[in-house]
Amino acid sequence: MENYHGASRSTIKGTGAKSGKRSDKKLRFAGGPFTATKVGKSEVRFLKRSRGTSAKVKLKSARFANILTKDGKVKKVEIRTVLETPDNRHHARQNIITKGAIIDTELGKAKVTNRVGQDGVVNGRLL
Repeated sequence: MENYHGASRSTIKGTGAKSGKRSDKKLRFAGGPFTATKVGKSEVRFLKRSRGTSAKVKLKSARFANILTKDGKVKKVEIRTVLETPDNRHHARQNIITKGAIIDTELGKAKVTNRVGQDGVVNGRLL
């Protein structure tokens, strides 16, 4: 199911005052469905066409993560599991990676610092 990112259809403001009639919903304000990136045995990516001439690389399944270590170097390590997520407690149980999630890697615990479903890679920093 797509998300609508335009103005709400309500005619009542937060203060209780009435606002003017808004325009109808437009296709340009519709967002795509949530890309639930899971921890898997292989990396699965696909291209999603965006408006204009651009495209987004979406990550459906992730195996490796680029982790920034304490000494400032980036290492590619394997992801074991998702420990916790700030947005939804059920995502950790289902091994869904989102921004801000704490993942368990070969080097230890790491925090995901990018939007995985929209960037096509998993970046993080060591805790």
